[in-house]
Amino acid sequence: MPVPLARSTRRRLAGAVTTVLAVTLGATALTAPAYAAPVAGGVLAAEAATTADPIAYPKSGRLVGAGVTGFLTTSNTNITTFRRYADGTGQGYDGAVYLRSTPTTDFLVFRGAYQITQRNLATNGSLEVPIGSLTGADAKWAGAAGDAVFTTVVTEAGTVLRKHVDEAPTVTVTGLPADASSVMVTPATPAHAKVAFTQNGLGKWGLLDLATGVLTLGTPGVGAQAVSATHTAWSAAAATDPGPRVFVADRATGAVQEAPVPQAPSSGNLQVGLVGDWVLYGQKGGMGFAQPSVHHAITAYNLTTKATVKVLDHAYEFTSAPDGSLYARGGLVGRGEGMYRIAATGGDTLTAELVAATGEPTEVVATASTVPPAVLDLDRVNGFVFKWTLSRDVWNPKLTVRHVRTGKSYAMTGAPSSSTPAFAWVDNNWDADVPNGDYTWEFTGEPVNGIGPDVTAKGAFKVVRKAQPHDFDDNGSPDLLSRDSAGRLWRTDLFYRPIDERRGINEAGARTYLGSGWGVYDRIEAAGNLGGTPVGDLLARDKSGVLWLYQGNGTGNFATRVHVGGGWQVYDKITSGSDLTNDGRVDALATDRSGALWLYTGTGSATKPFLPRKKIGTGWGVHNDITAVGNIAGGPAGDLVARDKDGILWLYLGKGDGTFAPRTKIGSGWNAFRPLIAAGDADGDGRPDLMGLGATYETPKLYKSTGDWKAPFRTGEVMHLEQVNANQSDLVF
Repeated sequence: MPVPLARSTRRRLAGAVTTVLAVTLGATALTAPAYAAPVAGGVLAAEAATTADPIAYPKSGRLVGAGVTGFLTTSNTNITTFRRYADGTGQGYDGAVYLRSTPTTDFLVFRGAYQITQRNLATNGSLEVPIGSLTGADAKWAGAAGDAVFTTVVTEAGTVLRKHVDEAPTVTVTGLPADASSVMVTPATPAHAKVAFTQNGLGKWGLLDLATGVLTLGTPGVGAQAVSATHTAWSAAAATDPGPRVFVADRATGAVQEAPVPQAPSSGNLQVGLVGDWVLYGQKGGMGFAQPSVHHAITAYNLTTKATVKVLDHAYEFTSAPDGSLYARGGLVGRGEGMYRIAATGGDTLTAELVAATGEPTEVVATASTVPPAVLDLDRVNGFVFKWTLSRDVWNPKLTVRHVRTGKSYAMTGAPSSSTPAFAWVDNNWDADVPNGDYTWEFTGEPVNGIGPDVTAKGAFKVVRKAQPHDFDDNGSPDLLSRDSAGRLWRTDLFYRPIDERRGINEAGARTYLGSGWGVYDRIEAAGNLGGTPVGDLLARDKSGVLWLYQGNGTGNFATRVHVGGGWQVYDKITSGSDLTNDGRVDALATDRSGALWLYTGTGSATKPFLPRKKIGTGWGVHNDITAVGNIAGGPAGDLVARDKDGILWLYLGKGDGTFAPRTKIGSGWNAFRPLIAAGDADGDGRPDLMGLGATYETPKLYKSTGDWKAPFRTGEVMHLEQVNANQSDLVF
């Protein structure tokens, strides 16, 4: 019964939707099949404008018939729908429905349990043919072709095939063997029907002249998957063949020639079709396969010129139309998925017109994506997860992220086959080394079935972080600087591993040699961003008391030194790297040998990094180490920790004006460490931390800050510093 469908109101507009496929090879004799590539000799010559845009095609609909005025599709819900070429309007039906046509008229044939009804779509007239399920005199459905319905009956003389046409007497077909069984009639050409049957257990066939009712049997052993006015064509493959084969027979002479199908493994015989002097062939349903094949493409082979040309990138099914054209439900890269009408225009030219479109691309495309913003702040997020939703599966999707300045690349491969690849690009995860700065990214994925080009996507973003006092290579993690007895400077890059048995601070790799001649200095201090660069700087005091500034260059090393000033030999302790005045710039502190504490307010300028000093306290001679740790306790500005000579560590909360609140005790036992190092944010939680490097045979530890002045540090975590431990004689700062 009819199932109502929504009517399309969209008018067909002008658009270029026809592809003309021209072949330029001259006529040559084919003495043996030349197994060439499917596109040998073919070129995409032009786009011909038509008067219409494609109408809509149901995405999951199988193409089961093409007529004069419309086409027929079936769905997974067993609804069969006839749609008109003119405007896409249609009507759905349940049950078994067939589209049959003469050169001028379309018919819908409805197969019921007890009756066949044929409706003329031009006149709306109908033909009703009763059938039954009993053997003998009961008629049985045998098929339909042209304007006729066919039934079989079993008489004493054997099987009889009958032809039923509206307002015409029933005609008995001649030429069918009396012992034929399983008779089925399907369209072949506008003038003929194909009759397939079984005789003595063997499948046979013949062509039925629709005008005379005479059946002519086909040549034994020669197939007939496709029939035209001049040829029959079929595909076959013997067990010894390396791939499928396609043959074409001349109906007038019986001469058989073979099309040049590439001899490669295939999942089965190919579907074939005939259009004019062309035979078309290709693997049915190539889009659904999980591996590439040279047989997915629909190839046309000219029986006269021996030239080949690719017509479509794939097709699910073919169906012939009464005008000699071929309709294919398939796709072409750049045109998309839908129903194509393939027609011969004479000579070496085929046209492939997209008549009805599903709106889906044939090539793999991204339907949704999650990519980094223009600026990715890794102080706020711990990396980024790239995600794509693709129109179909790709094989081994790959993402490559590249740091522009250094050329460092991060290559990530997704699941072997996926339509939703995702890649976690994470900072401070395992041995990640992610410098700040500009990045590019590129995503690629190869279609699992090989149809269409690889899917690609490209973009760019910038990674930013706040400058860290002990980050010299601009990758967000702290570095340790050490000087050996020969005056050589070394850098050890660190990273924080959040899980597994190596949890905590680890060395990222072998330590890096930075240069010699550093033995002239008696004091070297990591200073934070004093000179306006985005990475940490160094302060170095020579033995005559002159202070020098080494600006970080972002690659882990330093620019040429800049003179700061003399007279710094009066200080026994110097620290920097923290904003103590709440102006956004790094300041420095120093204690002289009388115990006075002096503030050097930072200017942000490398040529004059400090304002004149300001005395902010006395009595600091009781301490043997002071460290500007940044804001660890939630106050308005940077804080200071100081260790006294008994190993007790004290917290001095910064007030934001360069001075400190009265000290509070943190704990004892801190004399187990040599230097205390303001590491910056070592674990990525947004708060600065403190490192303690042990004296000989003592384990170095990381103390993560809590943000609470009452208990500013968590229990120390072991730092895995094999290289530093192996060079205990070096000075580390």
